[in-house]
This record gives sequence, C-alpha cells and structure tokens, in this order.
Amino acid sequence: MLVEIGRRALRRILAGAGLLLFLQAANPASASVFLEDQTWTELRDLVAAGTTTIIVPIGGTEQSGPAMALGKHNVRVKFLAEKIAAKLGNALVAPVIAYVPEGNVDPPTSHMRFPGTISISDKIFEQLLESAARSFRHAGFKTIVLIGDHGGYQADERNVADRLNAEWKRTPVRVFAAVDYYRFAQGPYTDKLLSAGATRAEIGTHAGLADTSLMLAIDPSLVRKNRLAGPPKLGARDGVYGGDPARSSAEFGQLGVDLIINGTTDAIRAFIASQPK
Repeated sequence: MLVEIGRRALRRILAGAGLLLFLQAANPASASVFLEDQTWTELRDLVAAGTTTIIVPIGGTEQSGPAMALGKHNVRVKFLAEKIAAKLGNALVAPVIAYVPEGNVDPPTSHMRFPGTISISDKIFEQLLESAARSFRHAGFKTIVLIGDHGGYQADERNVADRLNAEWKRTPVRVFAAVDYYRFAQGPYTDKLLSAGATRAEIGTHAGLADTSLMLAIDPSLVRKNRLAGPPKLGARDGVYGGDPARSSAEFGQLGVDLIINGTTDAIRAFIASQPK
C-alpha cells in the first residue's frame, strides 16, 4: 500500500515537472528579464502586474588592450544588469547602449587612437538616453535606472536624470543614475583585490588586472589569455593603463562581480524606497 502511494506521488511530481517544462518551452520569454525577449502584450501585462522598473545598461565599444575584445563593456553590463534585475524581482533590462562618448574622432583622442573604438558626442549621447527614458515612461515604467560600465559618461547619466526628474516632478516616474554601479568597480573592488593578494601596480585603471579579471569571470571567451603577458610588458602604447593583466583570473573577477551586483541592487532599492508613495 505504501509503495503504491509512493508511486502515485512520484507520478504526480513527474507530471508537474513535465507541465512546467512544457510551459517554459511554450513561452521562453517568461523566464527572461530582457525587454527585447517579450512581445508587446507580454510587456504590457508584466507592467500592469507590477514590473515597473527598467534597467538601461550602458556599455561602449572601445579598445581594451590587445587581450580583450572591443565589446567588453557591452557584454559585461548586459550580464550584470540581468543579475541585478533578477535580484530586484520586479525589473526588466533594456537593450544595451553600445554607442557612447569615447573621445574626439579628428584629431583622435583617448580610445579613438585605437582601431575599432566608436564615439559619439556627449550631446547626442544625452539625447539618446533622454529619448529612451521617454519611451520607457510611455510604456508604463515608473523607475528608469541608468547603469554605465564606462567612467567617461557618468556625469552625462546624472545630467539626464536631473533634467527629467525636474520635468516629471509632479508624476510618479523617476530616473535614477545609479553611479554606484561604476563606483563599486573602483575603490571597493580595488580593496577586495588587494586583500586577495593582488598588488596596486597590477590592478590598473583600464585593461589591467582588475578590468581583465572582471571579464574572465563574466565571459572568458572575450579575453585572449595568450596576450596577457609580454615580453615586452603591456603598457599605454598597447591601450593598457596603469596596470598589468598578466595574473588576471576569474577568481579575482568574481570579487568585483559580487560587489557590483549586490551593491547596485541595494542602491536601486534604496532609491525606490525614498520616493513619495
């Protein structure tokens, strides 16, 4: 008798698991936090049910030394935005913005001195962010979060948020320039790396150990490991600034991944909680 009851229970469990797999296969977007994976009716229903936060991931297409692919920022910010949205539980992720200010084209400055970098002006970039935010407001989102993986446009994010929040102050819609996302990848991540045995000379500011390790933790296929070390030692002429990526590792990178995801999630929750009900 007990054996038969156990068999019936097992059959019910298996049938339920089969139904779940069927539903997921029938509607794969239900498990995705990416706006572009939804149909317009699915998005409408998600917003109506309380998914009213949209994360706008901002990357950039730029050189990152001879060992990292040009799309580093875009891949990284999409991965981290997905994790942040999942932790929030009521958020979606917009398509990555891959065209950002990177320096002058003629004469070339900053990363524009290297082939493959794409740059737009700060004015156009801010207009792009503003237009996107207006689109998300029209779709019913109440909190529009800007997260940027590149240091060069953090002030632009704040400018856009300040302008739109002033314009929309009599509405429930707010724009949050989550600059803590980038801040966590600087000082706090450096402190973690130093405690884990990295040296300040290795960590660097661009394409050094810190930057490269983050990429190894997120998508190692974008890192050419055979190009991380010299001779000669990589330097500014190669697009590596103030660091040495030779000892980069996924283990080092995971320290930064955890800091960015947890810290940014907390910052977004605090911003939402601070808004008038």
